[in-house]
Amino acid sequence: EGWAQDAVPPGAAFVAAASYRGPGNNDTRSNKALPILLWWSGSLFPHFPGDTERIDCPLGSCLVTRSRRVARHRRTKALIFYGTDFRAYEAPLPRLPHQTWALFHEESPMNNYVLSHPPGIQLFNYTATFRRESDYPLTLQWLPGAGYLRGPAVPLAEKDAWRRRGYAPVLYMQSHCDVPSDRDRYVRELMKYIQVDSYGKCLHNRELPSERLRDTSTATTEDSEFMSFIARYKFHLALENAICEDYMTEKLWRPMHLGAVPVYRGSPAVRDWMPNNLSIILIDDFDSPQELAKYLDFLDKNGEEYLKYLEYKNVGGIKNQFLVESLERREWGVNDMTLPNYLNGFECFICDRENIRVKEEQEHKKSRGKIPAPKPRIAQFKHMGCPMPTPGFGIVEDLAEGDSWKEMWLQDYWQSLDQGEALTAMIHRNESHQGRFWDYMHEIFLKRTRQH
Repeated sequence: EGWAQDAVPPGAAFVAAASYRGPGNNDTRSNKALPILLWWSGSLFPHFPGDTERIDCPLGSCLVTRSRRVARHRRTKALIFYGTDFRAYEAPLPRLPHQTWALFHEESPMNNYVLSHPPGIQLFNYTATFRRESDYPLTLQWLPGAGYLRGPAVPLAEKDAWRRRGYAPVLYMQSHCDVPSDRDRYVRELMKYIQVDSYGKCLHNRELPSERLRDTSTATTEDSEFMSFIARYKFHLALENAICEDYMTEKLWRPMHLGAVPVYRGSPAVRDWMPNNLSIILIDDFDSPQELAKYLDFLDKNGEEYLKYLEYKNVGGIKNQFLVESLERREWGVNDMTLPNYLNGFECFICDRENIRVKEEQEHKKSRGKIPAPKPRIAQFKHMGCPMPTPGFGIVEDLAEGDSWKEMWLQDYWQSLDQGEALTAMIHRNESHQGRFWDYMHEIFLKRTRQH
């Protein structure tokens, strides 16, 4: 997202890679006997070039396909949805009792607020989201490894020389305006108290020095000329487009890689993942943009204090064991061809769970009910559960009538709750006619207005 619209996560370079088969196992069943996993969001299908592939995972094998022809097949055990594409009014109904639903959603909560409400997330049995509580967490998907954080910083003398040439202490580079976190409202206020160079489309006040750097694709590919230009800034305003636990993107990790101190607003739990106790400046630690500006000005003038924020780059500077262990424990890689990407990893995670479920159901049948049937897993609110958007600065009550942010995002958030409830009601009543969805939406709306 950063400078252009939304950047593509580092793991998304999988498209043209040869199919990843899985680690192998001793499953001798023929393809005709395997459980089928259907990628309902076919654009994410991580195998190339075909439509169907056998995958051999640690506990057993499965057939994976993007062909919706098998949607109602008795061997099709799981449907995999991509959160950004999932629309309650287009869900495949009726929902079949022998199928689980799996959610893959590494993107911003703003892409689909249905998933942030209990009725929405509880439609799914398995989840892979940015939250550490999900079944298959993708929290550090923007961080290739600890080594990325140790990238060298531009020397302070050079940053100070840059300042003397009239450049601001603070960089803002944002072309995706009008987002739920309402970041531009905050930055606009901050600009009253400290110089900020803003190069993107939002709050634009300065031109990049060359045509090449102005090309938005340059920024998203981590182009070296672009990177060395933005690395000279002491501080980068790093505000996520939406606020949610553990939702952290390249906006945070890229400045850390470059040795520019992130001035951050995003995941409320961001400190859990930081290399040490002094590596970022949290906007929400300050009572006002004015207070924050004062502190940034102090660090700008006191090099020794400023450099404390870059000590994590020194040998042994990464003190956070939780971060180190989380990076070591994840089984997928970012830009690492020796490891599966997270789509293949999640696919095998579901394949193994489904093979266990098939076995448990067979044992239940064979025992004529003496062995209980497996209990369905249901995703929890905390697998996504993002809060209602709030203004970037000030309180909702103070916003003008007709404020576009308020009209867009608060409405989107609450309408999404209604959509989750409408789809849940349809599933419980075994409805399949899509036109009925809007009848349910209307009923819920009327019920809510009566309650008020």
